[in-house]
Amino acid sequence: MRILLYIFLCSSCLKAQSPIYNSASTHHPIVAENGMVATQHPIATDIGLEILKQGGNAIDAAVAVGFALAVVLPRAGNLGGGGFMVLHKDAKTTAIDYREIAPQAAHRDMYLNTDGEVDAMEFNQSYNSVGVPGTVAGLLYALEKYGTMNTEKVIAPAIRLAKEGFPISHDLAYVLEIYAERLQRCPDTKKIFYRADGFYRAGDLLIQKDLAWSLSQISKKGTKGFYKGELASRIIEGIQANGGIMTKKDLKKYQVKETAPVWGQYRDHKIASMPPPSSGGVHLIQMMNMLEGYDLKSLEHNSAETVHLMTEAMRLAYADRSEHLGDPAFWSVPIEGIISKAYAAELSKNINPNQATDSDLVKPGQPQDYESEETTHFSVVDKHGNAVSNTYTLNFSFGTGLIAPGTGILLNNEMGDFSAKPGTANAYGLIGGEANAVEPKKRPLSSMTPTIVFREGKPLLVTGSPGGSRIITTVLQIILNVIDHEMNIAEATHASRIHHQWYPDILFYEKYFSSDTRKLLEQKGHTLKQRAAMGSTQSIIIKEDRLMGASDPRRPDGTTKGY
Repeated sequence: MRILLYIFLCSSCLKAQSPIYNSASTHHPIVAENGMVATQHPIATDIGLEILKQGGNAIDAAVAVGFALAVVLPRAGNLGGGGFMVLHKDAKTTAIDYREIAPQAAHRDMYLNTDGEVDAMEFNQSYNSVGVPGTVAGLLYALEKYGTMNTEKVIAPAIRLAKEGFPISHDLAYVLEIYAERLQRCPDTKKIFYRADGFYRAGDLLIQKDLAWSLSQISKKGTKGFYKGELASRIIEGIQANGGIMTKKDLKKYQVKETAPVWGQYRDHKIASMPPPSSGGVHLIQMMNMLEGYDLKSLEHNSAETVHLMTEAMRLAYADRSEHLGDPAFWSVPIEGIISKAYAAELSKNINPNQATDSDLVKPGQPQDYESEETTHFSVVDKHGNAVSNTYTLNFSFGTGLIAPGTGILLNNEMGDFSAKPGTANAYGLIGGEANAVEPKKRPLSSMTPTIVFREGKPLLVTGSPGGSRIITTVLQIILNVIDHEMNIAEATHASRIHHQWYPDILFYEKYFSSDTRKLLEQKGHTLKQRAAMGSTQSIIIKEDRLMGASDPRRPDGTTKGY
């Protein structure tokens, strides 16, 4: 009788709680109960986790991570850039837009040469490539409104890292060497990131005293410490001394925008993602709407049939992106039309399940008004179920590569995300139109897609990625892997990825993609090309009484930890 009772009780326990590890899988997530942080650098992850252990909430930890990454991940983490945050606190889900904006003196043709063509250097790597930074304002806005700790507390770890230094990783040593020519053209950048006798090696200590000073100004004075006063003067003087058009007034007038996320429904899940000027949320939902009509689970993960359908949905969505997406303060973006189920059904009629569509035959649709390469993402969840999905960027690796003297702050080149000449491709091959033309005080279009997936009203998945134009399709595949293919978050993260963006009319795939599948896709008319690893997701799943997370292995140093 005791044996039978024991078996009954154990069986009940097993039913009440799903197993942590599945013996059928070769990929396993990090597991925790109280809180979890997933970032692109182990030091930043540790800082976020320590904030959670000290009683801070997910927003406190996320802000601490954001400032820490500005020190330890200079290729993407930043004070001189901008980004987007989707957060869920208690019963509220909101989106914080701290994207850079064009200076007041910016104008439509500012990057065209005398022949009327885009001057690539001026567009992407000059002091006029710099948009008014939003990172400091955005992080502190989130902290003040949704956090529990003060500014000094969450910035202190970043100041310590900048002042005392941290050991350079193999990855940072490598990228500093390969970007040396671009970074060393600026004396202040060269002084900080290179030794007098050559390159730093892995394990060497990187000390950034000027950055420590800048962080201290922000710690003491909040947003005023960045957008006004001595730090603001140093930034503007450095820009204007080199022919840049940004002014102190541009910095002083910068404002964060808080708005509702763009919401979608996929099967029995709700999707909360970033609205314009991010194109991410709108087109993520648009693609999912088109794919919802297919039984992807039965077609199987990364089969030729599944990949073909995803590719066709991507092609149609990116065509719409080229014409309809821009800063909604300057352009009427038909958001409700693009994300409507009815519009998706109309577009899906153009998908031939057996034949690839020629992109030359695909034009931006007419959605009715129905009732940016080096970026980094981090995700945080606390013991109360509060969640932050944050993606921010300098645009290129190290942005412009330029540092305003005495600040240690790398300046972004986000103006390169505008359409310098409508109808031409940007550095990521994305074609933009009038909706994303350069205008004063306008925010450039972005692909950043911080996202939270809900089930039964509660956060289930917190995810996002860097990757330029590939961000949206990377996030799409993470979500499909979890929902349709029932993968754990490590499996979903490690699985091979594909990407199509309308033009160029090429289906990109990662190195280990099946050769048999490639042949079948070519038979359907697709042009395939292998490219480097796509994205670098940082994801957390909230399931029952556990948190399960995974950092993408596609880039070194990504680290997920929990407690």
